[in-house]
Amino acid sequence: MKSLILSAAMLLASEGAFACSNLIVGKKASVDGSVLVSYNADDYGMFGYLCHYPAGTHPKGTMRQIYDWDSGVYHGEIEEAPVTYNVIGNINEFQLSIGETTYGGREEMVDSTGILDYGSLIYVTLQRAKTAREAISVMTSLVEKYGYNSEGETFSICDPNEAWIMEMQGTGAGSKGVVWVALRIPDDAICAHANQSRIGKFNMKDKKNVLYSKNVISYARKMGWFNGKDSEFSWKNTYAFPDFSGRRFCDARVWSFFNHYADDFDRYLPWALGKDKDAEDMPLWIVPNRKLSVADVENGMRDHYEGTALALDTTSIGGGIYEMPYRPTPLTFTVDGKQYFNERPISTQQTAFTFVSQLRSWLPREIGGVLWFGNDDANMVAYTPVYCGNTVQPACYNTKGADAVTFSSDNAFWLCNMVSNMVYPRYSQLFPELKAVRDSLETSYFANQTSIEKQAADLYQTDKAAALKLLNNYSNAKADEMLANWKRLATRIIVKYNDMAVKKEKDGKLLQSVTRPGYPASFGRKLVKETGDWYAVPVEKK
Repeated sequence: MKSLILSAAMLLASEGAFACSNLIVGKKASVDGSVLVSYNADDYGMFGYLCHYPAGTHPKGTMRQIYDWDSGVYHGEIEEAPVTYNVIGNINEFQLSIGETTYGGREEMVDSTGILDYGSLIYVTLQRAKTAREAISVMTSLVEKYGYNSEGETFSICDPNEAWIMEMQGTGAGSKGVVWVALRIPDDAICAHANQSRIGKFNMKDKKNVLYSKNVISYARKMGWFNGKDSEFSWKNTYAFPDFSGRRFCDARVWSFFNHYADDFDRYLPWALGKDKDAEDMPLWIVPNRKLSVADVENGMRDHYEGTALALDTTSIGGGIYEMPYRPTPLTFTVDGKQYFNERPISTQQTAFTFVSQLRSWLPREIGGVLWFGNDDANMVAYTPVYCGNTVQPACYNTKGADAVTFSSDNAFWLCNMVSNMVYPRYSQLFPELKAVRDSLETSYFANQTSIEKQAADLYQTDKAAALKLLNNYSNAKADEMLANWKRLATRIIVKYNDMAVKKEKDGKLLQSVTRPGYPASFGRKLVKETGDWYAVPVEKK
């Protein structure tokens, strides 16, 4: 999502910066041979929904209007493709999936005259490309023809066989030019990016796994930003140098993901902490010490640095009475003229939508691609399955009348936000209730997956349309099921935890009698330490 291109000091104070995280898993690094890619779309004020672009054919000369994905501002027109493919969310019918994170980069590289912004580029490409390599070709050809109207961007571009990471920037106001580089992630590796440019040096001779614009280095030389040998050129050090904020607020999220699947990854902790300018940089990807499942990636999107040196101290005053692993924004705040900051984990309250794409080459293409989707903070929602051949969105993910300023209890974005915002301030008390519902639903979805896909695959051989309808109906039913469970969860939380008391239960039913748990012990001790004997009950002599 959108990240501002400002000076480092202003960037620290920017509320809109440091949004979005992507995790990528190669097919030999996953438990079942899937390519996996995830995305948290984080942006305050953004209304999350599941988009759909139907497949179509278009007469020669048809033009397509482009509106900025973030702002809705009209940019211009591009020529429509003769044939476009079905797209639902960030996946198309050929199991191509694309995510992104914005890192900003050099301000003078932005070209506000370009027609294609990063969001429009993603969805136009999903309608035109079948594979990751083709997507790279489509994306770069489009921006080289029509111009790129965004800041520096990192894209995850994946299909059932290959995973790629690509970085792109413009070449200045009015230039309609672009520089870019794309690297194929090894099949046995995992990768991630989170609003800091990740590509450093790259092998320009590896034509199979490394693609780049002809001007990738010459433009930097022309601008006076690089004068070394081509082999010494580093994309990020030249175009988006990783300063303190880029490392602590952004690369630290990558470090946390890698840390779960690498031995002795604390060697890169100084890099993530951001304060040591000579710290050893992290690798762009690693070979994990065990293989990852969809559930592992979903849990990665829910990370708050738990169990690491960066873990948010939930027992400090910042966590409140109920030990919340979330902090108010903006990321930085000032006390008595001195600036401080909060950690920025992967899981954050401003997520509008989140997904994990599961891409499988051995199944019919419309069955192999699953977009596990949710509205709101990944930690606070159940990911429901959406198959890549679906043509009708679940009503809760595309609710008539619901928008950024219009609440609807039938809309997943608003209902999930309502529940999570009840849970946040009483996290240690209420989150176990949410987690139980969330995990039960996801466990059932995984348990059902083999059966429903076998039914669809058997039917696919004789009646493809019926098979796709079966999956579409199943997806929508699971989303409806999630919404119904969340409505019950919302009312349970309101009734059970009313007025800071907790109603007792018997045989799964709530009773009228209550318990009053008071302060958690850790908070009680801190309160006494801060207030001394002011609230001490005097001991009366008998």
